[in-house]
Amino acid sequence: MNHQSLSNFIWSVADLLRGDYKQSEYGRVILPFTVLRRLDCVLAPTKDAVLKEAEAGRPDPFLIRAAGMQFFNRSPLDLAKLIGDQDNIGTNLLSYIQGFSPEVRDIFEQFEFAAQIDRLAKNGLLYQVTERFAGIDLHPARVDNAQMGLAFEELIRKFAEISNETAGEHFTPREVIRLMVNLLFVEDDEVLTKPSVVRSIYDPTAGTGGMLSIAEEYLREHNPTAQLTMWGQELNPESYAICKADMLIKGQDITKIVQGNTLSDDGHPAARFDYMLSNPPFGVEWKKVQKEVQDEHQRQGHAGRFGPGLPRVSDGSLLFLMHLLSKMRPHAEGGCRFGIVLNGSPLFTGGAGSGESEIRRYVLENDLVEAIIALPTDMFYNTGIATYVWILSNKKPQARTGKVQLIDASSFWQKMRKSLGSKRKEMGEAHIDDVTRLFGGFVEAQLATLIDAGGKEVSRRIIIAGEAAPEAPEGGKLKLAPLSRIFPTQAFGYRTITVERPLRDEAGKVVLGQKGKAKGKMQPDSALRDTENVPLSEDVEAYFAREVKPHAPDSWIDETKTKVGYEIPFNRHFYVFEPPRPLAEIDAELAGVTARIQAMLAELAA
Repeated sequence: MNHQSLSNFIWSVADLLRGDYKQSEYGRVILPFTVLRRLDCVLAPTKDAVLKEAEAGRPDPFLIRAAGMQFFNRSPLDLAKLIGDQDNIGTNLLSYIQGFSPEVRDIFEQFEFAAQIDRLAKNGLLYQVTERFAGIDLHPARVDNAQMGLAFEELIRKFAEISNETAGEHFTPREVIRLMVNLLFVEDDEVLTKPSVVRSIYDPTAGTGGMLSIAEEYLREHNPTAQLTMWGQELNPESYAICKADMLIKGQDITKIVQGNTLSDDGHPAARFDYMLSNPPFGVEWKKVQKEVQDEHQRQGHAGRFGPGLPRVSDGSLLFLMHLLSKMRPHAEGGCRFGIVLNGSPLFTGGAGSGESEIRRYVLENDLVEAIIALPTDMFYNTGIATYVWILSNKKPQARTGKVQLIDASSFWQKMRKSLGSKRKEMGEAHIDDVTRLFGGFVEAQLATLIDAGGKEVSRRIIIAGEAAPEAPEGGKLKLAPLSRIFPTQAFGYRTITVERPLRDEAGKVVLGQKGKAKGKMQPDSALRDTENVPLSEDVEAYFAREVKPHAPDSWIDETKTKVGYEIPFNRHFYVFEPPRPLAEIDAELAGVTARIQAMLAELAA
């Protein structure tokens, strides 16, 4: 039974729920029941051995050993016995769940499964649903961990899509994850080829575990003997339960998935990782955890997670970025690479000296940013805004040292057959492959678009730096737009200088200071004060003499107020000027439209 037919079979249970449950609520029943049936089948061969140890009063480690798993169930019941006693199905089902080891019980508690059992019983559905699940064989000999994992992911995706009003909070589109995972592993030949290699991956905003699952999928495709240990943390109870269940089904250590707010209560304080992925909430304020975050920033500084600075309270995206920085495995121990999805705000919000600018300064001056990729708009379920994937690493290859690659993949999309919430576009496999090649090749490139004489797009082609561009079709034109650009890290830095002008009295005379250090010196007029941003690559005095002095000969720089800032003006680097059409062409078009309107009016008058 392949994962598609398996998920379709399980999905058929929804027919029983229709009418008593809303579509968006189906997952609350089907997901925990799927987990329950899988565990029921997995533990079946060792059931008698576990019961024997339990009856002898043995402690939990003995039961785990008898089960041959990281979990057990000490109850004499199973699903087959449950459906043999229809009158007591509710009580017995609850008793059966209580028989699981604590880590597994936690999954059902987070699903609030007891409430669903009660609701199903009141609607007369509990026996039918239990019977339906008891009839499906999910034994590992019939459905291995990989198939079961894929089937469970398919169910998670379906439930996320039909409840798309909240999907964006807990579910990242699969193609975005696939792109991020490609970028994460593309330069790591060792992990993709070395037999039995073991690596760790972490997601501090794990949601339902999609990023971790696809990373494992990718690695197994390229190196079947590789092992990826998965770590995560999630705030939402239901998403946490799904993630933990997914990990359990795949044979992962579920103690490494913890619940809680990552920013205020780090669930893995001492751990460091080889790879990390995250899609934190966009533009969400962090007021709820402000006290804890500020305390850590002030008490621990760079020894804590938030040393570089704190962003404004209205957007906590960069707090997650700093959290990930603190979790990087040191370079001496093999290093780390991670990917994070952010909105446009972290690229440029905040002037020199602000928390946001200081965080950008930290990652750029420490040469941690490998690439930033602009995604198409309308890619996520709950927002249509522009989004960017940042790839950071403390083990840059020599060619990337001191450089940052920007890739504009905003035009790499295809229209979805059916919109899901705000998600109207998706990246196809070809788009993902193109971006992966541009990143992996670390090349500058342009996108060549051929347009025919009628103004219709004929084809597109990526032109790597040094390659010849194609010729425009007859009567048509060729449009070239930058696609991948490489900059030195210093290119994003600037100094904000404060330009002062003298204060003058009513007679127009310059006012001089009368006391202390200001005595005899020109006093600045705060009303005329201005600032200028001077690129780090440019001499301040030369800039001042060229750009300011000709317009304000009496001005000077107050060097005590000079601040260094960093911003990444992504759109500016990819802007292509399109000249307006010739006036004669516009006039001719207007004349044609006017003539048609006059003809229509004449017909009406007639």
